Amino acid sequence: MNKSNLHRLISPKSIAVVGNRGANFAIRESLKLGYSHEIWAVHPTLESLEGIKCFRDVKDLPEPPDATFIAVNADTAIEIVSDLESMGSGGAVLYASGFGEVGDIGLIRNQQLVEAANGMPLIGPNCYGFINSLDGVALWPDVHGCDPVSEGVAIITQSGNIGLNMSMQSSGLSIAYMFTLGNQSNTNIADIIHAMLDDSRVNAIGLHIEGISDIESFDIAAQRALKMKVPIITIKSGKTNASAKIALSHTSSLTGSDKLYSAFFDRLGIARVETVPEFLETLKLISLLGVMKHSGVASMSCSGGEAGMMADLIDGLEINFPSLTSSHKAKVQQTLNDYVEVDNPLDYHTFIWGDRKRTSECFRAMISDQFAATMLLLDWPKTDQSEQKDWDSTLLALSDALSGTGEKAIVLASMADCMPKRIIEKCLSLGIAPMVGLDVCLKALNHSYKIGRAFSRNISPELKILSINSESKTKTHLTEYEGKQLLNKYGVAIPKGFLVNNFNEATKASEDIGFPVTLKVSGAELAHKTELNGVRLNIKNTKMLKEACADLFIISSELLIEKMIEKSVCELIIGMDYDPTFGKHIVIGSGGVFVELLEDSSVLILPATRADIHQALSKLKVYKLLEGFRGKPKGDIEAVIDSVVSVIELISQNEVEELDINPLLVLKETNGVAAADTLIRLNSN
Repeated sequence: MNKSNLHRLISPKSIAVVGNRGANFAIRESLKLGYSHEIWAVHPTLESLEGIKCFRDVKDLPEPPDATFIAVNADTAIEIVSDLESMGSGGAVLYASGFGEVGDIGLIRNQQLVEAANGMPLIGPNCYGFINSLDGVALWPDVHGCDPVSEGVAIITQSGNIGLNMSMQSSGLSIAYMFTLGNQSNTNIADIIHAMLDDSRVNAIGLHIEGISDIESFDIAAQRALKMKVPIITIKSGKTNASAKIALSHTSSLTGSDKLYSAFFDRLGIARVETVPEFLETLKLISLLGVMKHSGVASMSCSGGEAGMMADLIDGLEINFPSLTSSHKAKVQQTLNDYVEVDNPLDYHTFIWGDRKRTSECFRAMISDQFAATMLLLDWPKTDQSEQKDWDSTLLALSDALSGTGEKAIVLASMADCMPKRIIEKCLSLGIAPMVGLDVCLKALNHSYKIGRAFSRNISPELKILSINSESKTKTHLTEYEGKQLLNKYGVAIPKGFLVNNFNEATKASEDIGFPVTLKVSGAELAHKTELNGVRLNIKNTKMLKEACADLFIISSELLIEKMIEKSVCELIIGMDYDPTFGKHIVIGSGGVFVELLEDSSVLILPATRADIHQALSKLKVYKLLEGFRGKPKGDIEAVIDSVVSVIELISQNEVEELDINPLLVLKETNGVAAADTLIRLNSN
């Protein structure tokens, strides 16, 4: 795909529209946005379209168009694309359906389309096209809500209807570009992200994603955005784990494609949101105020109920309401009266309501660089504008308080009905972010903080997909002993142990190892030993060993005897699973009997740095134990990270289909770890 031609397509100096229904909107909406360059219409029978004289064929155009909107049937569209490519055109938008989304015949058409384009960029097919509000271009087959802007956010979605709906927002979000990509025949999300990063007028990127066909190209584009400190916010459909499978290990039950996408976005500093309002409000907040530099925020309202609600809603987020210092409290207190208890969130009561000067003094005393952003909760009543003067005065008091400070501020309405359009416009003119929804605003601030934190950390290495040889018909289940020897070869610590075939060998081994020991049945077909009652722990003497041998040799002719690891700080699981999109990946979680009970796990996309591994560990509930919970000894976190690094090396160099270390016993700080049990399955050539 030709990059320079993509820029010609997106910011064209000449436009051609082909067809009638849909093509007429492309003319009308571009003119409405202020497009002032050449527009040509092409139709085999119509004399004119939207007042523009029609050419009979694209080959009759006076010169190759930079951008062409094609609104004809699928087969004719392929012919027109071929003609445009031969002419040296910039690119085209294909409104037509009937391609990859309709089965085998559609897939054939799609291949024909790609061949006809021969690298000329195509948006679609089966899409609404795009709107460029910066340059007045709307290659779009319908009405839309975008207005001309000088800068703003770019929204990229795979759905035409979702793009259309989002364009209709009127909450103060400045939309510079709206792309709907449809089938992405030869131009994908990553290509458009790169194009947006080339335009300095774009200050944030929003993605609505159904799926990513080329995960590695997306990774490169998103890493570029991270390096350039251009925020990306995404809302992704499809949270169910359709690929869940029954496996020998626990690992496959801890992960799924949606969890992997979340880990992938975290790795790239992309904020993942849950709803359309959260998506649009987060984009607006970040485009207006930039990302937060730290986690502390403030809230001001004249209602104790609102202050309490804000304190509740922030619970569970990474941002917080820092307590005020005594000097800060005193400064705010001087602007109020003794009935007001000063805190953060601040309930400033109504004693100063309607007094712009006194309200401004209160706000100025409260706002300080201690806060990354300050919210003023303010809901306008549903009355005539003349009766809203006290609310207007409070907004202006906030503006007065901000004057000369450089602080970031938000006017926050609890619902859209309580923020008139004129107030949104006034806030924008004052450099204040108008936000709607208490919980949505706090989540948006949280996303802003996490993106800002990602901007300051080291960037992870580019994605590398480790595939599994699906054609291999030979699969080898290693015994626990064989699996541990392989782990130890790559640097994972294991308990000292031996295979034994009778009681005498077990006695000799126990003398070498030293009591207490563990005794387990051994065999590749005996994966779940606990269910077979095939494990004996904490054997302290020869008598207990003899009894254990008598029981277990009935189940298996070969047993594994090992040193009993005592006084571990906690138990973890380290596993490998496979996903068709992300390839081999690592799962870390609470181990032992808690592996599925607590559902406490993190996933690692590969390759992973030590910092990535530590970050994944820190998300676990069990991490508190590793840090030394309630005065207990700390765990050897560095040894855990070493073990994960070793497992990554192992699965990178071997045809591993499945791997579990469960539990990995974590000992006291500097004392290491031990893989107490493992399950490994290999593919053989």
